[in-house]
Formats: sequence, structure tokens, C-alpha cells
Amino acid sequence: MIVEYIRYEVSPGDEQGLITAYEAASEHLRAAPECLAYELSQCEEAPQSFILRIEWESTEQHLRGFRTGLNFRPFLAAIRHLVPNITEMRHYAPNAVCWRRS
Repeated sequence: MIVEYIRYEVSPGDEQGLITAYEAASEHLRAAPECLAYELSQCEEAPQSFILRIEWESTEQHLRGFRTGLNFRPFLAAIRHLVPNITEMRHYAPNAVCWRRS
């Protein structure tokens, strides 16, 4: 499993537009077998900052599976207008430093 983080900075007043776009786009993530999970978070201290966290089977499955599959085009169409607001888009490998309260 690999985690992709996409960081967005939107203009004040555009926050709901990003959320609405991802509400529409998320159906295409759910339909993609390469996608294991996703979460969109908004910063409390700076509401124009968002992080989208997507768990993929692997980087290759994301880039060669999802991006060449049937779900990518409608996903991208829903969020294409947000691409200029991306400040980071990278894949990260989880390691042994983790903990979660049950």
C-alpha cells in the first residue's frame, strides 16, 4: 500500500467549491479497484488549505492502473479546475512509526 498526498491552497471563499468537486469526483475513486481509501481534510487554522489522502495498492497501480482506466477521465473532469491550486502531489510509503487508539 502507498499513500498519495495532494495539498491544495484555494482562494478565500473557494473552500466549498473544492469540497463539492471532490464529493462528485469521489464516486470515481470508489469505483476504481486500485483505490483502497481516501480522505479530504480541511485545515482548521487556515481554512483555504486542504489535504487529500488517497491509499493506493501501489504507485504503479495508481499511475498505470487508475490513470489509464475508465475512472480517471471522469475523476479528472470533476477536479481539473483545481489543478492550479495543488502545492504538493506525491506518493509516500508508510513505515513502522505509527499508532492508532482503538
